[in-house]
Amino acid sequence: MRHTISVLVENKSGVLARVSGLFSGRGYNIDSLNVAETEDTTISRMTIVARGDDRILEQITKQLNRLVDVVKVSDMTSEDHVERELVLIKVSAQARSRAEIIQIADIFRANIVDVSHEALVIAVTGNENKVTAMINMLRPYGVKEIARSGQVAISRGGRS
Repeated sequence: MRHTISVLVENKSGVLARVSGLFSGRGYNIDSLNVAETEDTTISRMTIVARGDDRILEQITKQLNRLVDVVKVSDMTSEDHVERELVLIKVSAQARSRAEIIQIADIFRANIVDVSHEALVIAVTGNENKVTAMINMLRPYGVKEIARSGQVAISRGGRS
């Protein structure tokens, strides 16, 4: 099962290495990892997407809570939350296919952020299903490169 874990940590050097080391040291793979400051510059939010059953998630949560610089750990998977990812897609765009590619971008509410004679760079935000669907629609045109931010997530409503 795919889990989205939100970890609030003290914004100090070495915290990312300790958290990622916890995963790798126990043989858990991280599908996506995103880290940035929160509204409080002394705290960062790590959004980690990992796969495993409930037992593995419970072990990860307990081990994360033991780390000194960890403030709070939340499994967002079962909570009502919003998640998004930013993806930049460089796609071959010859003159004959540009209009079709632009139309696909419009359908997915994506933005064309760079244009050259040979390619377009498209920025799309959304959940994993939307991003995957757009990439699959663009593959026949020749996807040259993909850069993904990794998922970010936040709970809905007044909870923190």
